[in-house]
Amino acid sequence: MPGLLIKNVSKRYGEVVAVKNMNLEIKDKEFVVLVGPSGCGKSSTLRMVAGLEVISSGEIYIGDRLINEVPPKDRNVGMVFQEYGLYPHLTAKENIAFPLKVTHIPRKQREKEIRSAVKLAGLPEELLNHRPGELSGGERQRIALCRAIVKHAQIFLFDEPLSNLDAKLRNQVRNDIIKLQKRLEVTTLYVTHDQTEAMTMGDRVAVLSHGVMQQIGTPGELYDHPQNKHVAGFIGSPSMNFLEIKIFEKSEGKFWMDGEGFMLRIPDNYTSALKKYNGQKVIFGIRPENVYREGEVISPSEENTILGMVEMVEPLGTETIVHYNTPEPGIQPLASLTSREAIGLKRGSKERLVLDLSKMHAFEKDTEKAII
Repeated sequence: MPGLLIKNVSKRYGEVVAVKNMNLEIKDKEFVVLVGPSGCGKSSTLRMVAGLEVISSGEIYIGDRLINEVPPKDRNVGMVFQEYGLYPHLTAKENIAFPLKVTHIPRKQREKEIRSAVKLAGLPEELLNHRPGELSGGERQRIALCRAIVKHAQIFLFDEPLSNLDAKLRNQVRNDIIKLQKRLEVTTLYVTHDQTEAMTMGDRVAVLSHGVMQQIGTPGELYDHPQNKHVAGFIGSPSMNFLEIKIFEKSEGKFWMDGEGFMLRIPDNYTSALKKYNGQKVIFGIRPENVYREGEVISPSEENTILGMVEMVEPLGTETIVHYNTPEPGIQPLASLTSREAIGLKRGSKERLVLDLSKMHAFEKDTEKAII
């Protein structure tokens, strides 16, 4: 199967720029996820690849074939839509067979392709004579998957296919899609606004904002090394804590962060990156799982603690999200604790929070680009 290349592609709707100079190369057999908030340009990108939207500028290649002017039916892509895209008056079997019928595949071959696709997608054969209105959301989504499979498409395109499913079914279909893609080894571009979906499904993940690619990398790279504040805040649940702080040199070679009411010492391994911002404000970031209750980590130090009061506790089974207020203005840190660590917590209780500064992030105040 060939890969997919999106080269300097833009999409404009009048004066509105939905996608700006996008560059994205997807390798053969790779599963890449486009993720971002609503309106960031991810679905427009997908529809340009499918030929459902006209490219304003740039080039799109499937393998070494330029497809800018190729009609959608000749691009050999299989697309699965959020709303399934099924014909309500046709049975499940007729919907699956539709792309084969319009390309004049013989009936005997159609039957063989349908049986193979149904087996791959885990769709019970007894549902084939039902119409979409008689089926559940998960069953309809599997029909849409079967329709993409029978085309033997070179590229799979998924446009938020799990958005209309309940949580349990969403997890099941998500796993089905991953297994199916690996089994068929089809180059895949998948669009979602759900960062958990993106992190668990993609070989690589591309983060979009306002039509601009912010960063692309493996899930681990995005999580551990975000290139800007947007990526840092969007990837990870619950979201990263951010605070505007001032860098200052307290003693020779020892740099601290002033949070206007508390101070944190910058670890020595980050000093070289941050000392040039001496006297300036930067954005400090730390993930909730790197915030602990005092006593839950070894050797807490006054150099990396702040005082917090519990505002809200969200027990989620093995994990508990704790919202804190602090005496300092503008600081409302989140902590992600295990259920054991959260024992005894209740609203209004005060405690000292330990920040694991070896996992800290910092971003320039004006550009929001990562410093460390």
